[in-house]
Amino acid sequence: MLVGYCRTSTAEQIASIVSQEATLNATGCTRVFREQVSSVAGRAELDAALCFVRDGDVFVVTGLDRLARSTTDLLSIVETLERKGVSLRILDFGGSEVDTKSPTGRLLLTVFAAVAEFERTTMLDRQRVGIAKAKAEGRYRGRAPTARAKLTQMRELRAAGLGMSEIAAKLNVGRASVYRVLASADNV
Repeated sequence: MLVGYCRTSTAEQIASIVSQEATLNATGCTRVFREQVSSVAGRAELDAALCFVRDGDVFVVTGLDRLARSTTDLLSIVETLERKGVSLRILDFGGSEVDTKSPTGRLLLTVFAAVAEFERTTMLDRQRVGIAKAKAEGRYRGRAPTARAKLTQMRELRAAGLGMSEIAAKLNVGRASVYRVLASADNV
């Protein structure tokens, strides 16, 4: 059985998660686990997928960066798959299965993981330098506050009798954000 896993770091990356899922389905995955969470956070769907796969299955991801952000994390996942008798297919490796049981396959996977980790670290360093420069020039404002922009809608839903959790779900913001935005608006 082909079992797919797709992930994006944020809920705003809709096109990416849809594209990954379509690619996995086109590859023949009969079960696809998907989540929109940072790779450094707890990944419940990845854990569920790793529990789901059985001996002889093929675990499929569109890219190495969708599975793990560090070489250590990747090798831990690969070890879990190997213990279960599951092979790994990474589609941006040309769709071939990576034989992690062979020394050559393990070497290739480790090298590609190290390169991916290096790229990510380098990108984050450049981002930090750019943000520091923009702050020094007074041009950096940070991410636009998404919850505050929905204050009017929050007030309307609250007036309609909805609870904080319901408001948060309807507006796709965190429950704590609803409390914070409504409280700060009441104190103004």
